[in-house]
Amino acid sequence: MAGDVILAIDQGTTGSTAVILTVNLDVIGKVNIEFPQVYPQPGWVEHDPEAIWRSIEACVTAALAEAGKTGADVAAIGITNQRETSVVWDRATGAPIHHAIVWQCRRTTDVCQSLRAEGHVDRVRQTTGLVLDPYFSGTKVAWILDHVEGARARADAGELAFGTIDSFLLWRLTAGAVHATEVSNASRTMLYDINDGAWSQPMLDLLRVPREVLPEVRSSSEVYGKTSGLGFLPDGIPIAGIAGDQQAALFGQACFSPGQAKSTYGTGAFVLMNTGTERVASERGLLTTVAWQLGDSPLVYALEGSVFIAGAAVQWLRDELQIIDASPEIEALAGSVPDTGGVVVVPAFAGLGAPYWDPEARGAILGLTRGSNRAHIARATLEGIAHQVADVVEAMAADSGQSLAGLRVDGGACANDLLMQLQADALGTDVVRPIVVETTAVGAALLAGLGAGLFEGLDDISARWKKDASFEPAIDNTARSSARAAWSKAVGRVR
Repeated sequence: MAGDVILAIDQGTTGSTAVILTVNLDVIGKVNIEFPQVYPQPGWVEHDPEAIWRSIEACVTAALAEAGKTGADVAAIGITNQRETSVVWDRATGAPIHHAIVWQCRRTTDVCQSLRAEGHVDRVRQTTGLVLDPYFSGTKVAWILDHVEGARARADAGELAFGTIDSFLLWRLTAGAVHATEVSNASRTMLYDINDGAWSQPMLDLLRVPREVLPEVRSSSEVYGKTSGLGFLPDGIPIAGIAGDQQAALFGQACFSPGQAKSTYGTGAFVLMNTGTERVASERGLLTTVAWQLGDSPLVYALEGSVFIAGAAVQWLRDELQIIDASPEIEALAGSVPDTGGVVVVPAFAGLGAPYWDPEARGAILGLTRGSNRAHIARATLEGIAHQVADVVEAMAADSGQSLAGLRVDGGACANDLLMQLQADALGTDVVRPIVVETTAVGAALLAGLGAGLFEGLDDISARWKKDASFEPAIDNTARSSARAAWSKAVGRVR
């Protein structure tokens, strides 16, 4: 191919990012463009798909300019995206018939409660690996078809198309030539049978989604189509890799072997563990999801657990308690004391996620004495983040029967060396941070490069992954067990 760089489009919840990478995974251009969030009423969240598309045009153009490249230099395009956010559009015009309903939106809570009351929880979990929750796409699609006049009849007639954001972007990039998604995004819709690797007719019937609106499901790494009629990119660039954001991060961290896991530290923390070609049904509140599929090879699965509050706990210290002026200050403050002095912070501000799934839990500071100070609270907050991730990882190891083969980390908070050391201590295993922490974009680029023939295979990719720092456990098993027991007792107090 004429091009010598890969364009990764990272379409996120609050903005779109274009990243230009060399085949050696050096980032030479990166631009983020935000777009408006729409809140029609409490608990409802929407995006204007046209605003998302405009942000894509703008960030791609700017990132190429920053890299000193043109569209002609792009060898392949990879897409990674906010998962579960759902769009329905007109097949003839490409115009959305309603705003996208965002993964955060809770408008279909009543539908999910009704389905739970009817006894469908186990059926949904066994078929899709998911819990019956408005988080996932299926009930969102049905809501749009029910609330836009004439939409159901048009859907049945084959006039409408549904897709998660990856599908919508693929359609637009190819001038409507390709209506497809890939396995990791399909596995988040609650419409896809992760056992058979195909859309599930029983789930479509249960959630009232007509098959006529669905995209074709393809692998995560292949040429889906080529750019056409865009203006901001030339025709003919292959779109060759797609994955949902958390699965893309797992791939971008080169977690290719069963037992390898990654944790992304943002507002919350997303932990995924590769379980190989074995679908592991969780008994500990985790989701079973498709990680990826490479060409014609078998599906690779993962266990996923979400921690609701991670980086947001540091923001709480800054904004509400006001014991730091800026988030990066927490490392020095927390490091100014050798331990927490018995203080435990459980940052359950929005309930507890996996493996507890306790929405009624609330945060607490426990173990305060007259000698407790803000440094102890700061350190205990970092330990609380690390313990939450450790809870998820331990549940994954127990469910899968696989011991953790190290934890690879990314996201904004992974720059905090003390937090990463505390994470290694809580887990009793090495924590490894890569040089390039834009791992979602890296994963999309790697999948695209693989699909377009720029890389020879997984061994070739693994050789390109570069370590920045490694954190080894600095406490013994006795100290670790004591700390984990104190944490478990504190969690019990807030539930």
